[in-house]
Amino acid sequence: MKPESMSLTDQRDLAKNEEGHASDLAAACYLQIERLNPTLNAFITVIPPEKEPLPPSGSVPLYGIPVAVKDLYDTRGVRTTSGSKFFADNIPQEDAFVVQKIKKAGAQIVGKTNTHEIALGVTNNNPHFGACRNPWDITRTPGGSSGGSAVAVATGMALAALGTDTGGSIRIPAALCGVVGLKPTYGRVSLRGILPLSWNLDHAGPITRKVEDAAIMLQVMSGYDELDPASLKTLPGDYYSHIKDGMQERKVALAVGSYIDAADAEVLKAVREAARVLERHGVIISEVNVDFLKEAALANGIMTQADGAAFHRERMKEHPGWFGADVRQRLETGAGFTSSEYSLARRVQAEVKRRCEVLFDEYDALILPTTPIPAPVLEGEDAIERARQLTRFTAPFNLTGLPALSVPCGFTSDGLPIGLQIVSRAWNEAGVLRVGYAHQEATDWHKMKPEIAL
Repeated sequence: MKPESMSLTDQRDLAKNEEGHASDLAAACYLQIERLNPTLNAFITVIPPEKEPLPPSGSVPLYGIPVAVKDLYDTRGVRTTSGSKFFADNIPQEDAFVVQKIKKAGAQIVGKTNTHEIALGVTNNNPHFGACRNPWDITRTPGGSSGGSAVAVATGMALAALGTDTGGSIRIPAALCGVVGLKPTYGRVSLRGILPLSWNLDHAGPITRKVEDAAIMLQVMSGYDELDPASLKTLPGDYYSHIKDGMQERKVALAVGSYIDAADAEVLKAVREAARVLERHGVIISEVNVDFLKEAALANGIMTQADGAAFHRERMKEHPGWFGADVRQRLETGAGFTSSEYSLARRVQAEVKRRCEVLFDEYDALILPTTPIPAPVLEGEDAIERARQLTRFTAPFNLTGLPALSVPCGFTSDGLPIGLQIVSRAWNEAGVLRVGYAHQEATDWHKMKPEIAL
């Protein structure tokens, strides 16, 4: 079995119908881990194959599917480090709520993936467990903080992975590694058992090879959790059944304005071509100025750092030197924000939410770049400065809590992936998945694989 041919939806029915196929899937992923992880460092901990038998094949949607889990999610009996020296020996007594759900769905967890320390950063250059590297160019960042999850999926080390997203940490690595990343609506997926960064902005979601894979993962992951204060009661979603519905006469806004124009020319060109692809499928595209997103991104940064500083205040007080230099600086900055600054950020949050509600009264979706630049280098003079740009277009939709999907939409002249971000109104994950699927099926970008994985 070739790892480049493996995606969740391509393989799950085979795993159900062919005796031994589920174990073959896992074996192929473990082989990729053994071959590639020493170079890419996608996993902090590899979990040996499970010896317990799978549930009956017809009863579970993820039968035998190898899934990687970001090392922020608690896993019973398996260390959960959160990429931090503080939690290097942390062995949880129970699984995170979402981990429980994917296990019940028949998934096999192959390992815990590398993350930017405590999820407070987007380079995944972890000082405690080593840098995770982009499979398209190992001198570059895979993005973060869910970088290990994106690398695992991009290279066939797993067929799907769990990530978290506070300012873009699912969508950014998905874009930079050429895979699919979905941030659901805030409150759709339980956060219980996941180390917090911001109680107000954290989201949990999947990273996959294909859009329909993300739909299946969300079907499993979502659901009300009465023990999670952020979890909201909603009607169960059907994200997969209608993903292939046509796009005829759907109205989609193409983001424009000076805030968007700051992106690299190759990124803008790829996104405009994606809009033309959708137009050829009957979508009505209209240009809409979104310069108001600038204030949203700034407010998200204030809240993320302030909330992170609040959660880690005792650790900062007792052992500040245990944090990496970049994370420690962000926590110190967060602790220095005044209550007035935080209050103003919350006011921006309310105002931008309303702006988006008005926008989505008129349009079915908004499309824009996932990141303004392709993957920057991991190290060097301008590495950190370039990395700061990565949350420009993703952070606003953590502030609003809206569902946002990143799908591959092209490559730069240097052979680096470019991501298209699709956003819609609250609870309309089915809508963003439908747009993403229409684009995916009209292009071949999702079929491209890094040479290192072959």
